[in-house]
Amino acid sequence: MTLALSGYRIVDFTQVFAGPFATQQLAQLGAEVIKVEPPGTGDTTRGGLIEPAEGRVPAGFVTCNLGKQSLTLNLKSAEGLDIARQLIRTADAVVENFRPGVMDRLGLGYDAVQSLKPDIVYCSVSGYGQTGPKAARPAFDGAIQAASGMMSITGHPDVGPMRTGFFAVDMATAMNAAFAITAALLRRERTGEGQRLDVAMTDTAISLIGPQMSAYLANGTVPPLYGNRSPTGQPTANVFPTADGHLQVVGLKDNHARLLFDVVGLPEMANTYPGARDRIKNYDTISDALHARFATQTTSHWHDALLDAGVPVSEVRTLPEMAADPQLYGRRALVDVPLTNHSDTVIRTVAGGHQANVDAPTVPGSAPTLGEHNDRILAALGYSTDDIQRMRKDGTI
Repeated sequence: MTLALSGYRIVDFTQVFAGPFATQQLAQLGAEVIKVEPPGTGDTTRGGLIEPAEGRVPAGFVTCNLGKQSLTLNLKSAEGLDIARQLIRTADAVVENFRPGVMDRLGLGYDAVQSLKPDIVYCSVSGYGQTGPKAARPAFDGAIQAASGMMSITGHPDVGPMRTGFFAVDMATAMNAAFAITAALLRRERTGEGQRLDVAMTDTAISLIGPQMSAYLANGTVPPLYGNRSPTGQPTANVFPTADGHLQVVGLKDNHARLLFDVVGLPEMANTYPGARDRIKNYDTISDALHARFATQTTSHWHDALLDAGVPVSEVRTLPEMAADPQLYGRRALVDVPLTNHSDTVIRTVAGGHQANVDAPTVPGSAPTLGEHNDRILAALGYSTDDIQRMRKDGTI
């Protein structure tokens, strides 16, 4: 097996989700990822940022750090900083998501690192980017959803703006960063030059709402809060309550709308409103009729009937329902891994986001325990057993 990033070493100074999930994507493509963490506490998500209850698996940490090596370093100590510099000299890429300016103050900013390794790929992940009047602001996913305009087009008119129920910006930023790092490594192969990468959560958020932002920039169109209605304004695309649940129907094309009307027993509407403009102009009439029809039967009844007719449709499913879907396992979207590299306890978690006919992304191992690889990494850098013991006692590692 020759994975795309086999032989590359990534030194990872990131925490929480956006940075760690980015470097995990690289690990699944074969890169060696060394996660540098503060002694004693480690990554914030080790404490269970999502599920802090005692005895719970820190699932957020696990799903973003599979297959990495953990090195604890006190970057505020002279010896810890020296170790970081030695490690960087062996690396192909450095990834960090501190607030802008922190790495410079530590002596590990881009200019300092480039002097150690001229062809380094150096990726900084932050909320607002490394430049601009808001660069120094702290940022988490929810704040960026609000600041970017995402929340202004998400929610229901009766309740107001809403954030997503998941970390949309964090996870998308991670994928954006992984793409940028991989592209920079490819460029280095061609030019021999490193690159400074500036990945901002706000930039990612804007790309996620690209069609709506572009519509505003081109035409001055400010979208309202649609709730579950389609941004296209078509009444044949919506979430409809059924007799026992909810169904997402996407009847945007004229033929899909016609099939939808036929299935629910409203064939006359297909003739009365044959085009998208007709349907949009008569939204309330069509929407009321569809809501009344869907309420008469169960979700499975309408789902199967519409699916058989060729209309894009899905039940609104829960996470337990989705987790049990055999479709995921055939594609290795979910995998079973040991809780730690030295544990018999097996947990199920999320894996790579794409597949390939050969050398597909592969989960390289469990998430590391804090400082699990200290001895191995430091020995490879030339430190003796006595040196490592001393650094452990004085808090350097």
